[in-house]
Amino acid sequence: MSKVAIIGAGHGGTSLLEIFHKDPLVQIVGIADIDKNAPGMQLARKLRIPTTKDYKRLLKSKAADLVIDVTGNPAIEEALQNTRRPGMSVIGGHSAKFMWQLIEERIRSKEKIEQHLLEYQSLYRLYVKEVELAIAKERTRIAYDIHDGLVQTLAGLNYHIEYCIDQIEKHPKRAATAIQKTQKLLKEAIAEAREVVFNLRPIYLDRSGLYTALTKYMKTYEKQYKIKTHLNTSGSESIIQPEAKIFVFRIILEALANVQKHAAATEVTVQVMIEKGMLKASIVDNGAGFKQKQKNNPQENQTSFGLEAISERARLLGGEAKISSQTGKGTVVSIEIPLPDQEAL
Repeated sequence: MSKVAIIGAGHGGTSLLEIFHKDPLVQIVGIADIDKNAPGMQLARKLRIPTTKDYKRLLKSKAADLVIDVTGNPAIEEALQNTRRPGMSVIGGHSAKFMWQLIEERIRSKEKIEQHLLEYQSLYRLYVKEVELAIAKERTRIAYDIHDGLVQTLAGLNYHIEYCIDQIEKHPKRAATAIQKTQKLLKEAIAEAREVVFNLRPIYLDRSGLYTALTKYMKTYEKQYKIKTHLNTSGSESIIQPEAKIFVFRIILEALANVQKHAAATEVTVQVMIEKGMLKASIVDNGAGFKQKQKNNPQENQTSFGLEAISERARLLGGEAKISSQTGKGTVVSIEIPLPDQEAL
């Protein structure tokens, strides 16, 4: 273990103390400065390191095998050279200054790293909160979809079955008609259940990719809701990460769900363009539209949850979503998602 004595408790001596006192291979046997209130002297007292106003006392103790002079005082440097004993090394002048400047730079670099870590931790906590909030909203949306759609259909099925049981002996013809209606409701319930499951994890997305999944979904969407659909795509989707594909797919599905539920549209066009560093998508309908930034507008209140979910998903991908609408002129939902540089993959 090296036993070090430091002469000078100013900026340089303080820097040496800060780094050496944590080193298990170094023991600081003392620090000297004529100013007992110098920052290095105060730090040394906190660390229980011996202090003195007379540097010659450090040399007389013979405890140090390395003396570092950071005072820059020529007289002290000359005295150290004259009193050097065998087994004791002396560092002073430009060498000592260079040493503590290197150490000081190391301390500053460490502080910067710690500051960056704190910033990243804050960003990570914020990201986790946003993800948790997005998950909570997604669960709420799924709960609404199941309650307002599938559960209501199943409740209607139960009522029709009870009516069939009651009428099957009294009025067979009425019972037969009711059974046909029940069968139709059952088909709707199956379709709604499939849609909920599909939205949770679209199997076509895993097997064939984003474009194929959108093509298949929009065909089903057009058939089920009688809304004419158009899909335009360009660019290779290979650059998009699988998780990002799911987010983009659900953003488009959410926008299409808003069209079906609130827009009273007869036609909707989805466009997806993938170019270098960016994915751009738009969902354009010819529906009723709505006035933006009007809190008392009933249609805006109805659609706000879906539009908020779109913005939330886009933000979690590092992008943004914009909604443009006018009463009687339809609605345009557009998103821009940054993508990694293909050359860097």
